[in-house]
Amino acid sequence: MAVPKRRKSRSRKKMRRAQWNLKTIELGKCSTCGSRIPTHVVCPSCGHYMGRPMIEIED
Repeated sequence: MAVPKRRKSRSRKKMRRAQWNLKTIELGKCSTCGSRIPTHVVCPSCGHYMGRPMIEIED
């Protein structure tokens, strides 16, 4: 059974875990109203997705 020969130091452990950080949300532009929304999401202001109406928005 393979086991590590030596313990990982604190700095090596932290260097390895430094890649776990959160990434920012990619924001796209709605093709109909122009508002900034996350990609692959129906626009909450106009209700369109990829130029097609998906939901009805009440004013």
